[in-house]
Amino acid sequence: MTHFDLHSHSTASDGTLTPTELVRHAHDAGVGTLALTDHDTTEGVSEARRAAARLDMGLIAGVEISVTWSGQTVHIVGLNLDTKHARLEEGLAGLRQFRDWRARAIGRRLENASIPGAYEGALALSNGHLVSRTHFARFLVANGHAKDVRDVFKRYLVNGKPGHVAGEWARLNDAVDWIREAGGQAVIAHPARYRMTRTKLHKLIKMFRDAGGEALEVVSGSHSRDETYTMARHAKDFGLLCSAGSDYHGPENPWIEMGCLDALPPGCKPIWYDWSPVAKVR
Repeated sequence: MTHFDLHSHSTASDGTLTPTELVRHAHDAGVGTLALTDHDTTEGVSEARRAAARLDMGLIAGVEISVTWSGQTVHIVGLNLDTKHARLEEGLAGLRQFRDWRARAIGRRLENASIPGAYEGALALSNGHLVSRTHFARFLVANGHAKDVRDVFKRYLVNGKPGHVAGEWARLNDAVDWIREAGGQAVIAHPARYRMTRTKLHKLIKMFRDAGGEALEVVSGSHSRDETYTMARHAKDFGLLCSAGSDYHGPENPWIEMGCLDALPPGCKPIWYDWSPVAKVR
């Protein structure tokens, strides 16, 4: 049984299960404590918290913040947050405003590429408040423009392709500050997924640590076993705690499932080592 899963998404951002459905799915998969970490929003946390309470399950209030660092997008997870903290919510609101602008820009670019109605289609697949590239990908797959979501990103949504619009996200220091000021702990999400040299990744981890970041997501649904052990060594070298999360988005991605995470490698100090029961119901 995987007791902790500290990275997941619901329909509050680009997941396909509602917060209630997500919590129930996690519980059925054997997860004892789940963090809801939607992209740039904490909207689904209250609903997830109520669902978890009915199942006597731990629920961590979280978020996954989009960051632009050294010309690249990285993601910083915040855990055990006060979701009503003013500066955190102000920062997230700014990111959502940019997301709205970018979604409309992507729609215009796809229309120029002879794919009309993409913005409206993506909006219809979202919760109406946050439209992501994943919603565009699902629309394009459903309308026969690509075979799957991965194919969409490769053909339409990455740099140099018709629907690409560069992200202009939070600064690393700001994202970590928002999390810390809201009483939370900052984690670099799925660090092995970024296309960085070892030197550049070390620079990112050092800057993150020096800004007050506390952990690396060592075990991730997108990490191989070798990557997991490499990230465990990085965490140890930089004196960081270790986190674990599936990055689950929904049942349509069967290669990433809840309840199947490997244990943290030996020598890892888990981010939850000193969590009190209060932290799980904040």
